[in-house]
Amino acid sequence: MTEEDQVANTIAIEVNQFTKVIRNQTVLSDITMQFEAGKIYGIIGHNGSGKTMLFRAISGFIKPTKGEVRVWKKKIGENSAFPESVGILIESPGFLPHKTGFENLSYLANINHIVNEQQIKETIRQVGLDADDRKKVRNYSLGMRQRLGIAQAIMENPKILILDEPMNALDKDGVQLIKQILLEKRNEGCTILLASHNDADIQTLCDHVYILQNGRLQEEH
Repeated sequence: MTEEDQVANTIAIEVNQFTKVIRNQTVLSDITMQFEAGKIYGIIGHNGSGKTMLFRAISGFIKPTKGEVRVWKKKIGENSAFPESVGILIESPGFLPHKTGFENLSYLANINHIVNEQQIKETIRQVGLDADDRKKVRNYSLGMRQRLGIAQAIMENPKILILDEPMNALDKDGVQLIKQILLEKRNEGCTILLASHNDADIQTLCDHVYILQNGRLQEEH
C-alpha cells in the first residue's frame, strides 16, 4: 500500500452519536459519521439546520449532551480540549479592526509559532490580497475580510479545514480562487469540511455530501 493510499484510508474525524440539547431544544440529534483524510465533505441544509453547530462541535467549541467527537483518535474534551492541526472559519471572521491584515495574522501566528513572517505574507497573497497593504481591516470590504479569514484558516497548513460558508461575499474570481486552493489542499492530504448554501460549490468540490435537516443527518446519493 502506497503512502497516499494509507492517508486516504485514515479516519481523521469520528462523530459518534453526538446529540446537543440547548434550552430543551435538540439542535443535533444522534449524529454519527466519519471523515477520511484527504477528502472534501460537503454539508448542506437550511439556516437553523445544525450545520454551524456541527462544525462547532467538531472544533471543540461546544460539549455534547450525549456522544463524542474524536479527531485523530483523540476524544475532544477529554484527551484534548481542542483538535490538533485544524484551520477553522466559522461564521464571520473576527479581526482587530485597527490593525492591517498582515498584523492580524501575525498576532494569531504568535500563538503557535508554526509559521514565520514570509509564510504569512505568502498565504495572504495566495488568497488574492496584498500582503504589504497598510489598509486597516476596518476599511476592508466584506470580500476582503472573507479572504483574510480563509488565509487565517490555511496559513499553518493544517491537516483539517473546517469552513462554514467560505464563499460568502466573494466575487466570481474569488470563488474560483478559493475552490482551486481547496482542491490543492485536498491533494496534499488535507481533510476538508465545507458548508455552503450554494449547491454548485458543493457538487463541484466535494467527494461526499451530507444533508442536515432539523439536526438530523443523511447522506446524499
